[in-house]
Amino acid sequence: MSDAIQEAALRRKKMYQRGATTVFASKADPRFPYCMYVPQTFDDDPAGHTLIITIHGTGRTMGVYRDGFAEFCRWNKCLVLSPLFPVGVLGDDNPEGFKYMREGDIRYDQVLLAMVDEVSQKLGVRFDRFMMFGFSGGGHFVHRFFYLHPKRLLAASIGSPGAVTLINPDKDFWVGTRNLKELFGIELDLPAMRDVAVQMVVGGADIETWEIDYKPGSVNYMDGINDTGRTRIERNTALKENFEAHGIAVRQDIVPNVPHDGAKVLPVVQDFFVDVLKRHRNS
Repeated sequence: MSDAIQEAALRRKKMYQRGATTVFASKADPRFPYCMYVPQTFDDDPAGHTLIITIHGTGRTMGVYRDGFAEFCRWNKCLVLSPLFPVGVLGDDNPEGFKYMREGDIRYDQVLLAMVDEVSQKLGVRFDRFMMFGFSGGGHFVHRFFYLHPKRLLAASIGSPGAVTLINPDKDFWVGTRNLKELFGIELDLPAMRDVAVQMVVGGADIETWEIDYKPGSVNYMDGINDTGRTRIERNTALKENFEAHGIAVRQDIVPNVPHDGAKVLPVVQDFFVDVLKRHRNS
């Protein structure tokens, strides 16, 4: 290969596969794309970097969270994977499927883990454990992924989900966890969950209820789904207390004067991730 061709290939790599990358279709299921932030210095020490996964909400703002972590990644030797779970992948305009891990024959936890495997192969480094943040619909995803795959997580930052799944062996998923084995082939692993750093974050002014008052007959309604509180703050706190009752330590951040806006909670999420990185890298 000539020097000119090599130089052009390197420039393309730096432009599209480093920094704020272009958007890639997942090879395992091209219905689901992703983008990344990979620091330009990543190749100096690939194994020294920690993967952060950001999960969008109903608005599908995957780029906002990717870009919101860019500076953090440059200073803390991290990289970001931001998946996109589009509305209506089954042709029915359903915007909610990814939040509940199952939609038809789709397992969203497996879709994400296939992306992690793809990125690992592409970058030449294993990401056996990673940190994950999601807000609103992304907060739905993060805490339910935590139930299924705690051994893959260093940290889980659960941002303002509109409804929560409690650890409850007397209620079916997604209100409780009684039938996880039946639905996912996975048993709840409380010892592994206790080994994950957990943050719950919500804005102190996140008090609107119009989007989270589930009505009988609606697609995602189940008996008991509204029992964890009226607002996202109350539901966030109910989940915290449920985790703590099962021996899972939780850092809760109720951010003053912040409404339902994921970008405005990123500073406290990044503070949490810095603490996790310090403990992990010094252990």
